[in-house]
Formats: sequence, C-alpha cells, structure tokens
Amino acid sequence: MTANVSSAQPVSPTPSPLHAVVADDFAAVNRTIIEQLTSKVPLVETIGQYIIESGGKRLRPLLALLAARALNYTGEKHIPLATLIEFMHTSTLLHDDVVDESHMRRGKKTANDAWGNAPSVLVGDFLYARSFQMMVDVGSMRIMAILSGATCIIAEGEVLQLTNIGNPSISEADYFETILGKTAMLFEAASHSGAVLAQATPEQEHALQYYGRYLGLAFQLIDDLLDYQGDADAMGKNVGDDLAEGKPTLPLIHAMEQGTPEQAKLIRQVIRQGGLEQLDAVLEIVHATGALDYTRQCAEEMADKALEQLDALPPSAYRDSMAQLARLAVDRKA
Repeated sequence: MTANVSSAQPVSPTPSPLHAVVADDFAAVNRTIIEQLTSKVPLVETIGQYIIESGGKRLRPLLALLAARALNYTGEKHIPLATLIEFMHTSTLLHDDVVDESHMRRGKKTANDAWGNAPSVLVGDFLYARSFQMMVDVGSMRIMAILSGATCIIAEGEVLQLTNIGNPSISEADYFETILGKTAMLFEAASHSGAVLAQATPEQEHALQYYGRYLGLAFQLIDDLLDYQGDADAMGKNVGDDLAEGKPTLPLIHAMEQGTPEQAKLIRQVIRQGGLEQLDAVLEIVHATGALDYTRQCAEEMADKALEQLDALPPSAYRDSMAQLARLAVDRKA
C-alpha cells in the first residue's frame, strides 16, 4: 500500500458544533496536515495518512485555535501551530499502540497491527520531527519552550504508566501524576501556546494554561471510567481493555480503598495478572463501591475548574465553545 497522500482530499474531524466557530481555520489545518505529511518515502505518507484519517475529535488542535481566537488573534500562525500539535498527538498514538500491543483504535486496525511495530515507531518519530520543524516556522521561542517541555513531560508520563502496569499499590496521587503527564500536558500546551501566540496578558495566559490542564484531566478521567461502562462500538475499543493490560486506573484504585478486604484482594490480583477472566467480578465491585460515581465526580470537579479559568477571557463565541468543550469532556459516551 503506497498511496500518495499529497493528492488526497483533506480529512475532517468528527463533526461537532464545537468546530463551527473555527470552521475556516480547521479547513486550513486539514490542508496543512496533507501538505506536511509529504515525504519522499511512500510508507511514511501511507501510515501518517492512515492514523490521521482514523477519526477522533482533534481536540488538541481545536484548543490552540480557540485559545488564539478567543484573544482576538488575527494572524496566520495559529494554523501551523494547531497542525503541529495534531502531529505531536498522532505520534504519541503510534508509539502508545506499539507499547500497549494494541490491535484496534477507533474501530480500525492500529498501524502497528497493519504494518508492524518498527514502521509505526519510525513514522511516529517522523511526525515528531516534522512538528518541531513547524515550531521553528511559528517563530516563537516561548512556544517552542512550552511544546518541547511538554514533549518531555508526556514521555515521562508514558514511562510512568508503563512502570505502573501490574502494580496495584499506586496511590490516587500517583495516578493523577501519571495522567497529568500522559494526557493533560498536551491539552495544556495547546491552549497555553495559543494564548502566547495571541500575546495574552499574564492573567489570561495563566488561565488558558490551566484551562487546558483541567480539561485534559477531566477527559482522561472519563476515558478511564468508560473502560468499565462504555459502549464498545462507540469507543472503537473493548470495555475492559485497561483491566486486560493491568492498568491501575482511578476506578480500581477507589474500589480497592472502599471495598472489603476480599474485594480489594481480587482487584489486586487482577491488576497483577491482567486479562479479562475476572471482568464480571471486577465490574460488580467497581459498581458496588461507587468507584465509577467517584471517578465521574472527580472529572466534573476538573471540568468546573476549567470553566472557572474562562472568566479571564472576554465574551465571545470562541469562549462559549471552550465552555461547551469542558462540559463535553464529562458528558461524552465515547
């Protein structure tokens, strides 16, 4: 398979009213994605296009666009900024699927399942490298500092998650440290860099940085909740995937803390061993201990904190979309 990406039509994110206020910007981002995927190596283009076209809401580039526009940015550099953030995210997906030995993402075969681990890792490296080329084109040392720093923290978060697999003894604080790095940091970097691009005041910059952080935490908390009560078809992955991999996420951590000694023992055993043989028993425990309600409550608290940050912005349709995005993070089913 050696499709020529440069001749393909630009791909669009999953339709959402949230994208409507920046529809023209998103069309430009889609065109830039296609342009920047161009490579003299056909397999780079093929895998890059495959993963980028595999669906998703493109929330991280959306954050960069909304943050810049909410502060009345009128230039053009928010387009490459949003594009490179999408490339950074796509790179992490390619790497994560190799590490997790995943076979499905968003209802499709993962790139590593279709082409193998080595090509997936190397194309992920290409996308990271291309994103840094584009950072240079954006021309802001502060944005480069934000995004390069975020890259290190994201990598640390992924390593931390890897070392926590099979470990039932991590605390709630350990869990939040992990998801801050592996998920929330790129949300934070997206909204923060958009603010810097728009020359935000110190108050606005701080607010948009933490808006992204809290939004990312809420998003990951709901992801971890949905692993125990989501719709497999809607999510494009199976319920219980985290459990099968032995990931100690918040629903399990809370269930161990609130359950009986026997319930906690069973969950600890399942985390150590992985697999889905005890899925029904674990589901019964996380429901009985209120672990899913607790996880949702934590997500709602994070979304509320994100909403509070928007008080620093002037009223606009862009700010309204950012508020809707915070609510979507906790109300979604996939």
